[in-house]
Amino acid sequence: MKNFFQFLSESAAQQAARLGLEGDGHGGWYKDGEFVAKTDKGRLKFYNKRQRVGQQDPPQTDKEKRLSATTSAPAQQEPAAQQQAPAPEQPAAQQAPAQEGPPPVEKTKGTLTVAFGRFNPPTTGHEKLLDTVASSSDDGDYIIVPSRTQDKKKNPLDADTKVSIMRQMYPNHSERIVNDPQNRTIFDVLKKAHMDGYAGVRIIGGGDRVKEFEKLSGDYNGKLYAFDNLEVRSAGDRDPDSDDVSGMSASKQRQAAAEGDFATFRKGVPASMNNKQARELYNTLRAAMQIKEGWSLWEIAPKFDWIGLRENFIQEKVFNVGDLVENLNTGLVGKIIRRGTNYLICVTEDNIMFKSWIKDVMEAVTNSDAPSGVPADQRLVGTDAFRKYVEKMVPGSEWGKQFINKYRKK
Repeated sequence: MKNFFQFLSESAAQQAARLGLEGDGHGGWYKDGEFVAKTDKGRLKFYNKRQRVGQQDPPQTDKEKRLSATTSAPAQQEPAAQQQAPAPEQPAAQQAPAQEGPPPVEKTKGTLTVAFGRFNPPTTGHEKLLDTVASSSDDGDYIIVPSRTQDKKKNPLDADTKVSIMRQMYPNHSERIVNDPQNRTIFDVLKKAHMDGYAGVRIIGGGDRVKEFEKLSGDYNGKLYAFDNLEVRSAGDRDPDSDDVSGMSASKQRQAAAEGDFATFRKGVPASMNNKQARELYNTLRAAMQIKEGWSLWEIAPKFDWIGLRENFIQEKVFNVGDLVENLNTGLVGKIIRRGTNYLICVTEDNIMFKSWIKDVMEAVTNSDAPSGVPADQRLVGTDAFRKYVEKMVPGSEWGKQFINKYRKK
């Protein structure tokens, strides 16, 4: 028989196996149909006051059964629309939902360094971010995860196209750029790292997102994932008025594409791509954005037209209660339950509440009418399959003939 200290060192699953308990798949453990314990922070929490650590507990009394039944029952929640949402001045990260806790996993790996972002489109500024992620990692163990968000205004490039361009644009990091449809939110990335056995995670993000990710780390560690150490580091702040690498943002690139300004756009494309490749990316972006007369800068690059965005918000032309929106920093999609002065409070289908500045959200695309049907491995910039894919977005297929592929497989 194992002693008391050996018993404490075991995981919940190991303890349950020793005691002959059966799990319900949601953290609850039963003996002969009787609820006796649940998983709490990776350990068993018993509901029999006369428990014998390391041995089988005696049967529960009627009082203990009532206690365990009350504790194991899911909490009653008010409908999202009726919840009294807090109204802080600063939009905070997501509030933790009721969870039994993540499944226990043996920690066999060290710390994974992660960058999660939109990269729409990728720029020279993003190259600085990727270099920071690599230099901050332990023994080169890092991943770059582009979000799956797509719309023709703020996120014109679909995930497959974006990843293909990034691998061409940042050859030093190409093998670390992840294209996984399951990674829709930062939570998906962290949960997978937990399941892969990582003991810690280091998140690298822009200076304007550090606080949001830091609060997220504290709120959800132990609930959606469990790490011994979870830290957030800044990749530095960018000056939107700067002409150097620090000022090259995706917003500035989208603005240049919308205005037909290739000279400015070229400054935001890394030297690893020649002029012809930069022109192809520029044309691809313009095609995906479907630029028309009367376009508004606040829709394409809200950080450069904050007044326009706020006026439309005040006039309730965008982001009204009941609308579905997506948080561009985390990937969470939720229904708006409250409008603040310049922020929104939203609730996801899983009852996760999150808050965000109006500049950091977009209308959620639930049923996109964008063309589809092109396999991911064929959406490479310069291939015939990719050319035909882009042609479908633009009236008149003759336009697409300017795509010339010097990288076509022979």
